[in-house]
This record gives sequence, C-alpha cells and structure tokens, in this order.
Amino acid sequence: MKKAAMFQIESSTESPRENCTADLAVQSFKKIAPFWPLKNLIAVNPLQGFEDLPIEAAVKMAAAHFEIKDLPEEMDAVNRETIKWLQAYFDDGQSTISMPFRSQGLYASWRKLAIYDEKLHKNDKEKKSVLNLLPKTPGKTIAQCLLALGLSKEQQLQFLSLMLTTLPGWAGYIKYRTEWAGLDAHHPHPVSQEDYLAIRLVITMLLWPKAKSLIDWHKKVLTEYDFKNSILEKIQNAESAYRIPLLNKLAAQPTHSPHIPEAQLVFCIDVRSEPFRRALESTGDYQTFGFAGFFGIPVKISNMLSKESYASCPVLLQPKHEVKEFPCINHAHNKNLNGYERLTSFKKVYQSLKYTFTTPFALVESLGIMSGLWIGFRSFAPELASKLKNIATETICKDPEIKPSLENISFAEQCSYAEGALKMMGLTHHFAKLIVFCGHGSTTQNNAYATALDCGACGGRHGASNARILAAILNRPEIRAELYNRGIKIPKGTHFIAAEHNTTTDQVALYGNHDSVAIQVLKKNLEIAKNINNSARLLQMDKKVNTSNASAKVRLRSQDWAQLRPEWGLARNAAFIVGPRDITASLNLEGRCFLHSYDYKQDENGSFLTTILTAPMVVAQWINMQYLFSTYDNVAYGGGSKITKNITGKIGIMQGNASDLMTGLPLQSVYSSDTEAYHETQRLITVVFAPRKKLDNIIREQAVLGKLLGNGWVQMACIEPDSRQIYILNRDFTWQLIN
Repeated sequence: MKKAAMFQIESSTESPRENCTADLAVQSFKKIAPFWPLKNLIAVNPLQGFEDLPIEAAVKMAAAHFEIKDLPEEMDAVNRETIKWLQAYFDDGQSTISMPFRSQGLYASWRKLAIYDEKLHKNDKEKKSVLNLLPKTPGKTIAQCLLALGLSKEQQLQFLSLMLTTLPGWAGYIKYRTEWAGLDAHHPHPVSQEDYLAIRLVITMLLWPKAKSLIDWHKKVLTEYDFKNSILEKIQNAESAYRIPLLNKLAAQPTHSPHIPEAQLVFCIDVRSEPFRRALESTGDYQTFGFAGFFGIPVKISNMLSKESYASCPVLLQPKHEVKEFPCINHAHNKNLNGYERLTSFKKVYQSLKYTFTTPFALVESLGIMSGLWIGFRSFAPELASKLKNIATETICKDPEIKPSLENISFAEQCSYAEGALKMMGLTHHFAKLIVFCGHGSTTQNNAYATALDCGACGGRHGASNARILAAILNRPEIRAELYNRGIKIPKGTHFIAAEHNTTTDQVALYGNHDSVAIQVLKKNLEIAKNINNSARLLQMDKKVNTSNASAKVRLRSQDWAQLRPEWGLARNAAFIVGPRDITASLNLEGRCFLHSYDYKQDENGSFLTTILTAPMVVAQWINMQYLFSTYDNVAYGGGSKITKNITGKIGIMQGNASDLMTGLPLQSVYSSDTEAYHETQRLITVVFAPRKKLDNIIREQAVLGKLLGNGWVQMACIEPDSRQIYILNRDFTWQLIN
C-alpha cells in the first residue's frame, strides 16, 4: 500500500468511526494530569490519572510510563517535531512573529502549514501527498492514521495513551486547556484533544511508519523495568516518625472558654500561615483562624484599572460571579490614579518596543546605557535597586485604594456567603471589635515559578481581592441584620477589614484608611511578628546565617533577581488539621501543617466538614503529592534546575530548547543542595477534631474521599473530642485505636 493512498481507505471493521474518536481521545487522556500555565501555576498530583489504583500499584505503573529515560530513537524524533509546532501554536506573546491561522484551531492551522515543513516530508513526494490529502477534521485523521499504522481495535486506545505518556508535559497542558481552563476555555487559539492526537499521529506515521512496535516496547518496559520501591519504604518511614507524636500532642491540648480578644484575624490554611499566626499570637491578645484563602466566594475578578480578569477561586470550582474592582477616586487619589495610568501605559509601550521585530535595535541604542546601569544595580546591589525602584514608583504614583463592586452578587447570596464562612470557621460569637481577613501572595524577582508561591485557593493569584469582598459584605448593616435573624449577632462596634500577607517577607498590608487605636497597635505587633518569623525563615534557608537584622536580609532575598530560593513555599508540608485553634495554638508545628478552623458543634448535618474534606483537603493533597514526586524524581515529575531552564511561549518551562514541558517544582524548591532533599517525602495525613460517626457518614457518601482514603493517597485520623482517643482510618474504612 502506498503512503499517498493511506488516507483514502475508509472501510474497515478495525478502524474506529470518526464519531468514536472523541471517546477514544478522552479515554487516552485518563493517565495524564493537567498542567496549568505559568500565569497561574496550580499544584497537582502528577499521578492524578492513576488515583483509582492503590498508591503502591500507581507508583509502579507511573514509573513505567513517565520515568523511562531512553525512549526509542524514532519516538524521540517524533517528539522533537511535535514540540516545535506546539511551541509555535501555544505561544502566549513571547515570539516576535506569531504562527498564522491560529484562530482556526490547532489541527486546522497545522494542516495548512505542515506541507512547508521539510523536516516532516523530507521532500518525499508520497509524504507530501499525504500532507496535502489530510482530512479537514481531526477525528477522521485519527481514524485513518490508526488504520494506516496497522493497529487493531484492541490496540488503538493503548497506542493513543502512549502517544501522550511519551510526551506527558505537553499532553498535560492540552488537558488543562480542554478540561480545566475555566475562563480560558474561550481562548483565541482553540484546541481539542482530537486536534493534538491527530497531529501526533500524522507526524508519527510520517517519521516512524512502524510505530506499532511502540506497544511491544512498552510491554517490555512493564515487565523489565527495575522499579525501586525504596521510595515507598522512605515515605512510610517518614510517616511513622512524624504522625504518632503529632497526634499525641494534638490530643493532649486543652480547649479554653471563649473570650473576646483584642482582634481576630483569619488567614489562609496555607502552611506558611501557621508560623506567622503563632508569632502574631505571641505579641498580644489575638485570636487567629484558618480558612481557604478565597474565603468561600467563587468569583471572577475584573480590575477596571489594569483591565485584567481572572478566576479567584479553587480550580475545583467555577467562578459564580464577576466582581469588578474600582480605584477609590476622590481629590486625594486623582494624582495617584493618573500616575498609575501613565506608568501602565509606559510599560505597555516598552514591552511592545522590546518584542517587535525591528524596534529592539533602536531601543538598545537609546536606552542601552540606562539599562546597563540598571542591570548592574540589580545584579550587584539589589537592595539599592529596590529602593531606587520604590522611589521612582512613589514619585509617579502610589497604588490606588481598591474597592470591590458587589452588584453582581445578590443580597441572598451575600448573606449565604457570610453565614457559611463564619459558621464553617466557628466564628459566630465573641466577636472582637476588629476582624481582619488576610489573603496572601508572594513577591519575588526573575522567578518563572512566582505564581506557584501565591494562593492556590485563589487559582494561583494573590488573595487580597477575596478578602476585600468578604469584608465589604460583612460591613453592610443589612447583611448583619439578616445574620442576626439567623442567630449570628455581630456587635455594632465590630469592623471588618482586608489585608494581605506577603509570604516571602512576612509583611502584612492592611487595606483602607484606618486610624483606630486597635489598628495602630495591630500594625506594630504585625511588625514584631514579621521580625520573629523572618529570623526563623533565615535559619530555614541557612542554618549558619546570622539572624541579626533578619527582616532586611529576608527583604533582600525577595528583591534579588539571582536568588534561587527566595522562600521555601510549601515544602515539608505533612498534615491537614481540621479543628479549633485551641488544639494547635501552643504547638510549634514548624510550618508543616495546613490549619482549617472548624467547630463540629456548629455543623449538625456535617455539610461544612463535607466541604472542607472535598475541596480544601483535596487541594492540599494535590500540593502534597506535587512536592512529594518533585522530590522523588525531579526530572520526571519536577521542573529540573532553575539555572538551566528556558521559558517557552510564556506558558511553561523547558530544559534546553526542545524538551517536554516540565510540570513540577524546580530542584531548588525541594532540595537544599543538588543532592540533599529539603522536603520530606510523606503522604498527607488529615486530622479531624470531630466525632467518628460524623466522619463515617461523609466518607461513605463522597466518592472522592473513598478513592483517596481507600487507595492510600491520604491517611485520616480522628480525635474524639470528648474522650480524646485517637483513631486512624484503615484502607478498608475501619477505625484503629492507637492510644
């Protein structure tokens, strides 16, 4: 059979019908975990596609799919040619000249241009004819390629899966775009799973006509691959050493009678909040709470000043409302607003000149000396560069005060969000006069992974916007009146404000114009807490460092564009604790625990606990697994070294100029040196301070919990509030008493 005729063969019982290829595509992507782009990096379990298996079997199966260092030579050639087209199509503003026809979709645009790619057809007339005769639809192309490659019906799904697992990073990005993108689903450069598989198959057929042998190669890998089960032993040893002491300490903590503190602050459950909360509580009579950093409000934020829109909620949810953010415009802010607009316009012009085809030469000639001096300052005097930048920015403008518009959230929905948030965290009585909702984000320089350090609950963004929204809702008198009718009596003198915790420097910014005595005292104590935590942070980075003037040194790390480890992020995370602050307040948890406030007495039907375990806990499990596998094999599941990375298309990281997308954390985020791991590989343990009966009902009804707990991806412990007995949940969903 001639290659030029292969697309003309329509009739065969072995070939899938075109309308069946979509199902085949969906099934083939099952083993692939989604990969979010750099603008909103979200942690995800790289073995998400294997979570239906017990973790022991999943780790072995994934190793045979993702950890193989030596693919067949022909497959490497197919990958190289695939990658160059994907780089061109998915470019998000990095390239000077864009790939034509992208608005028509991945397959349609590639189909029009592939004939000009000599690397594919090598000027072979038959191969050229194949490219000229490609069907218009990707489904038809998939069907005919599978037939041309000689694959039986039983082999087709496996072969398509191997087309993905041999280039899993790019496949992960396709999965994100097609199944998880949310607001990006209507991207100007659309893609479907069939698009990708069609291109992959055509390139494979042209470069490796005998690619059917890939199936036999993989069977051999499955039977001969030497899986090192030492990782499982290492995980279990770390868990044994950590968990029982932790559980015993938690169970021994007394609970106290409630009182009205000087102020109450609600932080994200992020592990980086735990040491800061502890430091702040040591400075005065402050009560802190832990709550998912989007504060229970699934929104799309549209900033009317920057014109940026993004989802600010966990990726497990879709935004339900659009909240527009406006600058507070008055006489005092007009100058700042005009300055901000001028600065934004200048940045846009500079970027356009920088990336346009010819103007960079003129830009270098005109600004070369200034740029050179600036680079020198940033390289050799980063603190001075930071001060100069701040002075210049302050001269032009200050960031204008932002106010959210609540018009797209109905009164009933505002009441529901307010009631749900307060009840879920157990803050329904003994209200302080000052209550702060504190979102978080990070500040680093020259860091492609910057959004991985921001708030995962806000979709890889800063959390201040959601904090502003909930504070604005709860300050409304009519909302408080309705909450009073529902049994939540917020005193008239209680005021809610928003804030944001910078996890790199521990600086906390309080938003709005507030001059009360309580706020002034809080500001001073936040500064003290920052200094306390900065000293501990420095020792985490370097045990030999001198912690004098710690805050200045930490700030310098955040401003140094050559710094590989501006902060440790969520490294060493190990536990997710659901319960009142009393059981953790006196313990130094070393920044290893997600802390979600919860009072089981205010949750009669278990609905709040269900939400906590099926949303924040699942996100914490994704984070835990990403750190675990990035540490275990930083090449297969991580991001490799920051030193040798390259950004492609502003969407992802490659090692070299034609690697697969690196989907995990960089080496420097989980290793203290090239050979010594900082992150301790262990699975997340979820500790719940509530009766077992309440947990049993939830686990039985929620399939996601049955999968994660039954297959060993997460372990659960229960501390009975009355007896303080500790129980561990077995994989068969029976409870084992451990004390």
